[in-house]
Amino acid sequence: MKASIVIPAFNEEKNISSAIKAALAQDYSDFEVIVVNNASTDNTAKIASQFPVTLVSESRKGLLYAREKGRQTATGDIIANIDADCLPSPHWLSTGIPLFKNQNVVAVSGPYDYYDGGKVFRAISLALQKTVFTLVNKLFVSLRRGGTIIGGNTLLRAAALEKAGGYDTSILFYGEDTDTAQRVSKYGKIIFNPRLTMPTSARRFKAEGTLKITLLYFLYFFRITFLHLFPKKKKS
Repeated sequence: MKASIVIPAFNEEKNISSAIKAALAQDYSDFEVIVVNNASTDNTAKIASQFPVTLVSESRKGLLYAREKGRQTATGDIIANIDADCLPSPHWLSTGIPLFKNQNVVAVSGPYDYYDGGKVFRAISLALQKTVFTLVNKLFVSLRRGGTIIGGNTLLRAAALEKAGGYDTSILFYGEDTDTAQRVSKYGKIIFNPRLTMPTSARRFKAEGTLKITLLYFLYFFRITFLHLFPKKKKS
């Protein structure tokens, strides 16, 4: 199976080089790397163009506009999403892709490891993701109601994502992974693998506050989840 690693990037001149190098260092044999320059005004595109990647532009600013552009450009059987501040290990693809040998699997995800966060925050966050997220995913899969995926650490079967209509570009940021999980789960099973850990930056938590970001993530998770569980009845 060929994998397409998609990296959306908005003004990421400080991070994009490291993300691309980590993506290109995969020990998996068949993959491509696509960088989506998402309306950047800095040197993101110039830096990305120096690497053997497919560089495309998306002028509409927004994470899912960029992801959708990358999806449409991709030629792989698996869409592998990372963010521009992620540093996937060389074994990321070779750990995740074998799980798709089960034809019923449509998505594989795992936890974030906030490598530049404080020791206590990093340890607690990783432990909670590995336990709580795994249990929640198993519950949702058993109920056939979606699953748990983390946007910048997700592998998706391209055919299932196509059937689901791609990404919902009306979503700006929060809740995008929950929405994607809900829609692709109609076509198969989602796996949350605690071993598929993705090193990423804690910069958003540092900039906006840990409590605020955590509450927003959970708010949108439950809002989208329960809207799908209990859709509004159409007026007759």
